[in-house]
Amino acid sequence: MNLEVLISCMNQNDVSIVEKSRLTGDVLIVNQCQEEKTMEVWKKQQRIRMISTTERGLSNSRNMAVHASDRDICLLCDDDEMFSSDYEKVILRSFQRLPDADIIAFHVHNKVTRIKRACRVNFLQSLKLASYQLAFRRKAVLEHGILFDPIIGAGSGNGCGEENKFLFDCLKKGLKIYFVPVAIAELQDSGSTWFHGYDQTFFYQRGATTRYIMGLLPALAYGGYYLLAKHSLYQNSMTLWGAAGAVFRGIISNPISRQKRMAEADR
Repeated sequence: MNLEVLISCMNQNDVSIVEKSRLTGDVLIVNQCQEEKTMEVWKKQQRIRMISTTERGLSNSRNMAVHASDRDICLLCDDDEMFSSDYEKVILRSFQRLPDADIIAFHVHNKVTRIKRACRVNFLQSLKLASYQLAFRRKAVLEHGILFDPIIGAGSGNGCGEENKFLFDCLKKGLKIYFVPVAIAELQDSGSTWFHGYDQTFFYQRGATTRYIMGLLPALAYGGYYLLAKHSLYQNSMTLWGAAGAVFRGIISNPISRQKRMAEADR
């Protein structure tokens, strides 16, 4: 069993992000920039590949990396992580100990994960996970035709949520997801390409993506829960009623599903 780390990034001139991230095993970088090219370098036993592409969107970047990988286990990585020295051993050992696991989410320092113990992850718990925690068996994901949905995620114009849709799709297809509370990396505070504060746009997009991922009735229930659970985070930016109005407008109007239907009709 072997592992490849899949990094999604933008405008990189070289592969120095690998050293910056403290990665010691095989790495595949998808670099969204102004040119199309590929390169491969070796550092002792470490293979580093970089695909530079003019394509945009985080989900498209993830999908390109999954297709281009040739390893058993893939670990998703953002460009603002620093990895522990034993990350590869921890990940591979966890898959050996959980032979039925298709996906394992790990702890990352500076990321508050509201799952506190090792467990099998259900639909509700999957909403608490982020993409940079996820390692998965590449073959299982591809055999079930599951990839990241390019209509959501950074660069799509529809906000975040691509990892939640990915995990929902995995669970619907019967794949097994586990959480292992062992840290593999530390998340650096480098800002976000899509989050610009708790404003009307944020909450509207949150409602829209929740409806797209979960459907109407579950989205209404989860939307109410989210507004109350996150109130302390946004109370200085918006009132509860203002946030609720934006969330439920996004849920009811369902713009992402309409956008997808229109795109499919144009094909």
